[in-house]
Amino acid sequence: MTTSARLKRHAALVDRMAAARGIDLQETALRGGLRPSDLSDLVLRCAGCTQTAHCEDWLTHQMGTVSETPHYCRNARAFRALAKGSD
Repeated sequence: MTTSARLKRHAALVDRMAAARGIDLQETALRGGLRPSDLSDLVLRCAGCTQTAHCEDWLTHQMGTVSETPHYCRNARAFRALAKGSD
């Protein structure tokens, strides 16, 4: 997989995980709660994960908003903070 394709895959996972947590990344960014560099950090952290297939499977089976990410999510802390900020 090319670097570009890999980053796009993980950007999509970050967006899907945020949505599963009830976080609209675009809206959060527009309100000043997420800088472009923060979003890049989320994607790069995700790209370093070894559980990509498990994450994709987990996300496929989620219905509605969840209160936590899977235990292996490298962005769990960031998503927790973003979820608190979107309350």
